[in-house]
Amino acid sequence: MDSIELTAAYVKQVLEGAEGGHDWWHIYRVWQTARTIAAKEQADLLVVELAALLHDIADSKFHAGDEEVGPQRAGEFLKSISVSNSIIHHVQQIIRHMSFKASLGDVDFHSKELEIVQDADRLDAIGAIGIARAFSYGGFKQREFYNPHIAPNLNMSKEEYKNSSAPTINHFYEKLLLLKDKMNTLTGRELAANRHRFLELYLEQFYAEWEGKR
Repeated sequence: MDSIELTAAYVKQVLEGAEGGHDWWHIYRVWQTARTIAAKEQADLLVVELAALLHDIADSKFHAGDEEVGPQRAGEFLKSISVSNSIIHHVQQIIRHMSFKASLGDVDFHSKELEIVQDADRLDAIGAIGIARAFSYGGFKQREFYNPHIAPNLNMSKEEYKNSSAPTINHFYEKLLLLKDKMNTLTGRELAANRHRFLELYLEQFYAEWEGKR
């Protein structure tokens, strides 16, 4: 098997039994979307695919907030299958800098490959699948769906975002609805527009049902 096949097999094995919003199928969707975006960009496809496959190999949310365990595990695996050091370093940098919470702090790394994988990951956080993922994780963390007495925090620091336990609906305002305007690529922006509108329609329906009006 080549490095992509080996990596896909490894990730699928490691994430077996993971929380539904961050499982192998999340990785699969991000991988395929990243390939779609990369086809229209000048980028290193190997770096894009490896980073997409490994970006959540050890998500800090499930590892006591440790933001280095993911890049470390990705690097160890890629070294074990003889990927070059330059590619390993690039993949690790993408993993370190691609998350939404990373954008709330200082960002000192940029590449076209990062832009592509970041867009693909953000696209999986909006639209129909994004809504399903939000409530899956909210249930995993035993959070309320919605509490009209708890307002969204629209000016969170990185640490506040990491430590938030707010209701899931708040997450729409604190992250999901912001992603459309954070897309890096033209393809990402095109795909995000329809998914963003779906979020808006969902919230309209949610609030109407909450008050027994529909």
